Amino acid sequence: MAYVPGVAPPEVLTEPACWFAFSGGQLLGSHSGEHIELPLARSLEHFGIATERTQYLGTLRGRHCFSAEIARDTPAPQGMDWFGLRRIFGLVDELEYALATRAIQIMEWDRTHQFCGVCGTLTESRLSERVRVCPACAHAVYPRLAPAVMMLVRRGRELLLGRSPHFQPGVYSALAGFVEPGETLEACVAREVMEEVGVQVANLRYFGSQSWPFPHSLMIAFFCDYAGGTIVLQPEEIEDAQWFGVDALPGLPLPVSISRRLIDAAVMEIQKE
Repeated sequence: MAYVPGVAPPEVLTEPACWFAFSGGQLLGSHSGEHIELPLARSLEHFGIATERTQYLGTLRGRHCFSAEIARDTPAPQGMDWFGLRRIFGLVDELEYALATRAIQIMEWDRTHQFCGVCGTLTESRLSERVRVCPACAHAVYPRLAPAVMMLVRRGRELLLGRSPHFQPGVYSALAGFVEPGETLEACVAREVMEEVGVQVANLRYFGSQSWPFPHSLMIAFFCDYAGGTIVLQPEEIEDAQWFGVDALPGLPLPVSISRRLIDAAVMEIQKE
């Protein structure tokens, strides 16, 4: 395997490790032509950087990898810079990008669970699994995920796309929403579409999933067919929603997102018919 997850770091590093170091959600790297190189060192002290916490991630192509939390507003070392994860898409290879999204979620989970949520005692990490355990009351906390569905509704040669107020101007995407406790993915799809745009759907087909670290979501994407209703917006969530023909689509999300791949796949399928 190109990437092998791990929890327990090696007792001694005999060669430089790859560091996914974050300060205020920004990843440390350096430009190398059209690519961004991640720091390679046994310790980030090599670059004059102090870490607040580190987490072992495993090996990528045989090289040990760590995530690290760096104090906010720490200046980047000479020749390096801080990059947002969206910005580096396409500038690092797919495995490095996937591991970067894993790293920031593990780092953030570790940062926000230093103390027990039940009794307030300082928690401890384990080398056997990714968990923080309270030594006083034994409350255990694992990295959390927030499952969210994404659904692209089709009506003939048209796709139902909406935009949130926080989207870039002119950009529309597939609808999405978080799964509620006790709810199936299928029930969530039907509820979210009805709540957000007042439309009924049928014939769900699974498309794929994507880890989405903003902040800790797992996106599960579906195709579905229009089954009735007229668009009625939920103003708190949706700024606009419309039916778009595949030959007249609006601005779309960046390729980094599964929403774009979902839309592209639907367009390709319709154009083949």
